[in-house]
Amino acid sequence: MKKVVLAFSGGLDTSYCAIYLSKEMGLEVYAAIANTGGFSEKELKKIEERAYGLGVKSFKCLDVTQTYYEQTIRYMVYGNMLKNATYPLSVSAERISQATAIAHYAKEIKADFVCHGSTGAGNDQVRFDMIFNTLIPEIPIIALIREKRLSREEEIAYLRGHGVDFDFKKAEYSINQGIWGTSVGGKETLSSDTTLPEEAYPTQLTKEGSEDITLTFEKGELKGVNGTHFDNPVDAILKVQEIAGAYAVGRGMHIGDTIIGIKGRVGFEAAAPMVIIKAHHMLEKHVLTKWQLFWKDQISAFYANYLHEGQYYDPVMRDMEAMLESSQKYVTGDVIVRLHPYYFDMVGIRSEHDLMNNDFGSYGEVMNNAWTGEDVKGFGKIFGNQTMMYRLVNKENDK
Repeated sequence: MKKVVLAFSGGLDTSYCAIYLSKEMGLEVYAAIANTGGFSEKELKKIEERAYGLGVKSFKCLDVTQTYYEQTIRYMVYGNMLKNATYPLSVSAERISQATAIAHYAKEIKADFVCHGSTGAGNDQVRFDMIFNTLIPEIPIIALIREKRLSREEEIAYLRGHGVDFDFKKAEYSINQGIWGTSVGGKETLSSDTTLPEEAYPTQLTKEGSEDITLTFEKGELKGVNGTHFDNPVDAILKVQEIAGAYAVGRGMHIGDTIIGIKGRVGFEAAAPMVIIKAHHMLEKHVLTKWQLFWKDQISAFYANYLHEGQYYDPVMRDMEAMLESSQKYVTGDVIVRLHPYYFDMVGIRSEHDLMNNDFGSYGEVMNNAWTGEDVKGFGKIFGNQTMMYRLVNKENDK
């Protein structure tokens, strides 16, 4: 029998695929889930049991949390990346790591086909297809839900016809959770004038009052939280999530342009990502030059968009990563963040690389230590010299 690797989540779509690939197409189904930090051991065990209940040949859990951090998250932190200045790319970025892991697994077991359960209506189909076409172009892609244009009711009827009667009742909200945030979809995200109710968010408010939290960065990477050092930034991220999540911060509604050209809307909660990105950006504003900050903004916006669209393996991404990493040489120090219910703000930073150094002068003060008033007078004249000449030559004195 020929082998097919199925990117398996345990939901309705991939459960349908598991049965159809085996019963209708006569394939040996190798189910695999790529975990980016969003599943507990209990949840993974339940998904494994479901897979074997559907008759798959084997089930494999591919833990890619660390790879996800090393190859993607750290660059999103370096670049302070928020899609449309709002969304920390919680789902779109993790799809790259998931599709990559599935592709490597398919190659490892010499699979004849690879299958994903994406529909024909969203971004994920493009992301999975692009990664598979790039890494395993010799392995044909099967996308049953997209190809057969199936309704939810048709899928449930098919599964029940094969003796499968899992609880496939439609959840009121669609939740996708990973270490870099959780997306929340529901009826409110399908229109432009409503927002998610409080109960739709998986992480509820459990703390009142306010609390200061200190984040320690070393060359742009989060390595400490409240004085505790973490060798692995993944553990530091989880610690920030534990503390900040209790204040229900980092929530939002993202409205953006999908890969296929329509507008899309999704709710999200990302306490750790939002706190870390804003803290990192605050530190950078103190330790980087204005042109470093300017060009990082340009590159980061492009990188985030390309990542969102699944273009991770374009070599230009490696070029941009090299610049982003280079910019982090002196991004080291502590950032104090104040948490409140539903929001947070920046208190300040401490860094030996702080360019806001009183040895040179204080903004707004009468006297400065590194220059005189006469120096500034001459500078002001020379600095505007070309503009002055342009206006005189072109007689634009009053414009």
